[in-house]
Amino acid sequence: MSVVKFVVIASACAVALLLASGSPCAAQAVDRTPTSAAAKKSPTSAPKPYKPVAVTPPSAPDDPGLATFRRDLAGVAQRRVYGELAAVVIAQGFFWDRDFDGGFDPKKTATENLAAALRLESRDGSGWRLLAALAGEASIWPIPSRLGVVCTPANATYDDVELDNVIDTTRTDALEWSYPRADRTPVRATPRVDAPLVDTLGLHFVRVLGFEAKDGGPDPQRTAWARIATPSGKIGFVAPASLLSPYAERLCFGKDALGRWRIAGYVGGGD
Repeated sequence: MSVVKFVVIASACAVALLLASGSPCAAQAVDRTPTSAAAKKSPTSAPKPYKPVAVTPPSAPDDPGLATFRRDLAGVAQRRVYGELAAVVIAQGFFWDRDFDGGFDPKKTATENLAAALRLESRDGSGWRLLAALAGEASIWPIPSRLGVVCTPANATYDDVELDNVIDTTRTDALEWSYPRADRTPVRATPRVDAPLVDTLGLHFVRVLGFEAKDGGPDPQRTAWARIATPSGKIGFVAPASLLSPYAERLCFGKDALGRWRIAGYVGGGD
């Protein structure tokens, strides 16, 4: 089934604590990427081997001004002072892509729309943790559809046709496929760091079969060990936050009229 055929009408209201990833800030937040129904439970039969689809990680950004802005933004998120948001959000032109719930309100300010997108008013503080995590993400990329705007986390480069073919031949859902954040990601026999090594993932897509969520949280993709099928058909587990979905939510940055970096938009999770 082709990636372009999927339209996921998904709510972004489910949030949970994000465990370790590539940055200290990211260890405190959440990823609200929708998870397909097929990936929420183990399949009844053993998955067949599939052709690995390679991914190329994005290059690191080289803009000292953006790095400084993101450090300041992380401080705002950690202090959780709503009144400080206006100074870090662009005043005009804020966008909200993948707004499936219709939360964007053109009558409200950019700051108010950002707060709604991240659900900063959530009593458990998950929205602020998400903001801190996105501010501290190591990867960033220029979003193709918006000139001068960059988003984090970055999306890897891969062959869409090859991925479509794998999805078709395996008869799976596009949202079941993610890729490792880092090369040589260990696959364990059980969801434990000291479990025997089953395999090691390279930089390619992997099929996610389900999650080992002990706390029953709403976002197992980032808070629990993922049960995966390797290209060779082996079953194993990878640590929380080791994988990234192409449909992950993203925070975007752009420059205002005075050339200062600001939060320019938000991309919700889902296809």
